[in-house]
Amino acid sequence: MYIKRKEFIQIGSLATASILLPKFLKAFEGQTMVPMGNKVVVILQLSGGNDGLNTVIPVRNDLYYKARPRLGIAKDKALLLTDEVGLNPALAGFKELYDDGSLSIINSVGYPNPDRSHFRSMDIWHTASQSSEYWNNGWVGRYLDAQCKGCDKPTQAIEIDDILSLALKGDNIKGIAVKDPRRLYGTANEKFFKEVNKSHTLAGSSLGGGRDEKGEQPADYLYKTMAETLSSADYIFQQSKMHPTKAEYPKTDLGNSMKTIASLIFSEINTKVYYISLGSFDTHINQEAQQQRLFTEMNDAVKAFVKDLKTNNRFDDVMLFTFSEFGRRVAQNASNGTDHGTANNMFLISGGLKQKGLINPLPDLADLDEGDLKYKVDFKNVYATVLNKWLKANDKEILAKQYDYLNFI
Repeated sequence: MYIKRKEFIQIGSLATASILLPKFLKAFEGQTMVPMGNKVVVILQLSGGNDGLNTVIPVRNDLYYKARPRLGIAKDKALLLTDEVGLNPALAGFKELYDDGSLSIINSVGYPNPDRSHFRSMDIWHTASQSSEYWNNGWVGRYLDAQCKGCDKPTQAIEIDDILSLALKGDNIKGIAVKDPRRLYGTANEKFFKEVNKSHTLAGSSLGGGRDEKGEQPADYLYKTMAETLSSADYIFQQSKMHPTKAEYPKTDLGNSMKTIASLIFSEINTKVYYISLGSFDTHINQEAQQQRLFTEMNDAVKAFVKDLKTNNRFDDVMLFTFSEFGRRVAQNASNGTDHGTANNMFLISGGLKQKGLINPLPDLADLDEGDLKYKVDFKNVYATVLNKWLKANDKEILAKQYDYLNFI
């Protein structure tokens, strides 16, 4: 079968759009029942560096209001958790979670020798490396690698996006990036792609080209990737249809994505980790309106998601946590915004929390590092806790070091 250059590009586009959906998905095409109690992690990345001080607000701290004369959120506008602490006014659903014991907050989360570059700091969070180390695999990807040793049905991870984050890339197994299972299924099942896949044989490929170190032609690899994509797209779509949630979600990007995650959780798909992003929180200018818009989207989507999980008796088995690559500086800038900072807070949401509410003190605004918050909790301690206590994985092997466990689960 002769293939024109334009058609070859189309094949490549399908393969790259799916971010090389891995062949191990074929292991799931049999009867894979996921029993109740199957623990799931949902990671919500707040991209761009969310301002933690206007998220969890020190409403009785004069230093906060002195540093932010126009940007500080007044106590009578904050959603009070205690007499000392309030939440951003756009996070009413999170206040409800706090009140019913389903929310934990960890303050002053960061890492030693922080980097204020978006890309570099995000890499550090994605890989769980030290700030002096450069790794090319992610902490969730290494979890996938570790879980697959000697197993016939390896655990998978799904990112609701068109591009796979470094966090989900292992050495041997990668997560799956899919924005919309229905759309990917539709693309993968176009007549053209079906015919190309059916006609191709590795021995008779007419695309030619040299061979790599494994003796494989580049075109062969592309065809194999496409074949895996067709299989995986069909599998994910069919699983998502098994128990589609009937709950109402906001008609936003995050709302639609959380609805997809809920449908997959309720299905028989063997997925332990879901990954989703919201942003940009890079609020150098006019921060209040931008953060409020993003928080409203987050609040409404998470509220619908939690309600859906509770209705379907899965809330105790699901742990959602948020993170951002860094916080913002304590003082506002001249543009009614904030610039890149260091330590930040994390939300943890689940019906299975053992330590609830405010887990540790608010940041000490009287003890700063050249205008930045000092971290008190290494984020890798959070990862180690989730891996060990929730996913029952070997956190030391995955993180390449033994980190302290926290008590939120």
